[in-house]
Amino acid sequence: MRITSKGQITIPQQVRRDLGLEPGDEVDVQVDGESARIVRVAGAPTRGQRLVSRLRGTATAHLDMSTDELMALLRDDD
Repeated sequence: MRITSKGQITIPQQVRRDLGLEPGDEVDVQVDGESARIVRVAGAPTRGQRLVSRLRGTATAHLDMSTDELMALLRDDD
C-alpha cells in the first residue's frame, strides 16, 4: 500500500470483506509502538442503521390511502 499526498490509503477489498467494513463505516487507527491497527469505532451506526435513519419518515405521502388503493398504486393498476 502507498500513502497518498493527502495521507490516505486504500484498504484492500479482501481485508474490508474479512472485517465486514462497508462504505461509510467509521474506523479508528490505534498506534502501538511501530504498528498501527484499523478498528471499527465502537457504537458507530452500521450501514443498515444509517440507511434506516435516512429513510425514516419519508414515506408519508400516501398515509390516507386504503390498503386496496396502495396495492393498486404499487401494481400500477388503473
